[in-house]
Amino acid sequence: MHKGLFITLEGVDGVGKTTQALLLKEHLEKQGHQVLHTFEPGGTRLGSQMRALLLNPEHKDLHSVAEILLYAADRAQHVYEVVRPALAAGKTVICERFVDSSVAYQGYGLGLDIEGIKQVNHWATGGLIPDLTIYFDADPAESLVKTKGDRIEQRTLDYYAKVKEGFLAIAHAEPQRFKVISAQGTREEVASRVLEALEGRGQ
Repeated sequence: MHKGLFITLEGVDGVGKTTQALLLKEHLEKQGHQVLHTFEPGGTRLGSQMRALLLNPEHKDLHSVAEILLYAADRAQHVYEVVRPALAAGKTVICERFVDSSVAYQGYGLGLDIEGIKQVNHWATGGLIPDLTIYFDADPAESLVKTKGDRIEQRTLDYYAKVKEGFLAIAHAEPQRFKVISAQGTREEVASRVLEALEGRGQ
């Protein structure tokens, strides 16, 4: 069992996860909490190199199974080097993306073995599960306009529709952990929804 609160932020690319992560961090720190903001892929020195491999548009020949395993490898390093030590120290960890992204992007989006992806990531994380996951719901056609077009972001809108469907399926299956909020509106309006989702979670 970890002592700190583990919060993950999910959503398709371009929904504003980083902006909201930083606003939430500021809010919690004002309340006296020690907060670590991190992200995947690339939240460690080694992970930054895996991120470069995963997102480089030139790597069009990267096999889907290799993609899954690279994300899991990045996650394993991240969990054991960054996330678990922070939680053990009693810190609140706000992480952009976690296992749910792999299930949605590679499982639902690419049509790969969802249970296999869950098993690989269970091993990679030592079974670590977020206390709260906030999903920013948006129309991929709108949110992708704000992205830079990395290897994943260059995939079709049909692919992203399946990713969104995946996130909503996870939310339906785990309503206690997974909270869906609209990503529409000003950053202050979205931040208010984030705080509502956080109510009763030990903030």
